[in-house]
Amino acid sequence: MTNTSSDKQQRIQSGLAQFHGTENWYKHWLGLLYTDGIKYLAEEAQCYWLIDDIFSYQTKDFLKDIYLQEFQVWHLEVKDNAGTLICERDTDNEVLTQKIPYTNFPLAEIKLYLSQKVLMLPSEY
Repeated sequence: MTNTSSDKQQRIQSGLAQFHGTENWYKHWLGLLYTDGIKYLAEEAQCYWLIDDIFSYQTKDFLKDIYLQEFQVWHLEVKDNAGTLICERDTDNEVLTQKIPYTNFPLAEIKLYLSQKVLMLPSEY
């Protein structure tokens, strides 16, 4: 890992720590909303694809599970430029795993919440 990527990781982590609640909600083209913290993450980590990916699962079939209608925990884990996107009903209650063969996502992991159709950082919940 180069100093540049390490600096970027630290800058993003430091920036994410500043978000507690949100002042704005941004509407995604699929109709769901996301917060200031998610917008910051998407811009700094260049990962609007992650929002698209999570929101693309919000289908009638996926949401037949009543627990997923109100709250979802999403994890992205990255190792050696490959990722695993995981959705849980609650902590350690996994319902979906998607392998991502290549990603340049700069962090080793991130956890996000989707609550009542709004994607947010855990600190914004």
